[in-house]
Amino acid sequence: MTDVTPSVQRPTTAAFFVQSAIAFGVSLVALLVGIVRLPVGPWERGYLGLGLVFVVSSAFTLAKCVRDRQEVSEVTNRVDKARIDKLLTEVDPFGQSKG
Repeated sequence: MTDVTPSVQRPTTAAFFVQSAIAFGVSLVALLVGIVRLPVGPWERGYLGLGLVFVVSSAFTLAKCVRDRQEVSEVTNRVDKARIDKLLTEVDPFGQSKG
């Protein structure tokens, strides 16, 4: 009989998700207002706007990579634990037969 403990996955709370979305929105709006009100020409604003697009897409890509790396480590830990549980159930440390 193996006692496999399920992995504890802490879901993101609604409050944390809302806080993250608001923080992202506020920073994005502040940056856009800064670009619009900056005393430069349209070419400079366009360049800063392209930089903004790159930063936003990079932020999402980085977040996805961090999440994927964390999921891979959780799967690896789960596989290692299953191997250890299997070895422990097959090995009798006291040399007694199981029959």
